[in-house]
Amino acid sequence: MEDINTYNKGLLNVKEVCAYLGVGQNTARNLLNRPYNPFTVRIGNRLYANKRLLDKWIDEQSGI
Repeated sequence: MEDINTYNKGLLNVKEVCAYLGVGQNTARNLLNRPYNPFTVRIGNRLYANKRLLDKWIDEQSGI
């Protein structure tokens, strides 16, 4: 089970994105690797999602 403070973080790693979105690692990595998505942050070879921008993107995708 993920720590309750995980979702208060600014950046989510791949495992946290999986838990947050309810998707598998392949799906999360594919989403983070999409060119021009607004929420991916690369630090070295690692991928992270800016949680605030990810939430905004989800809202836009769902028509909210």
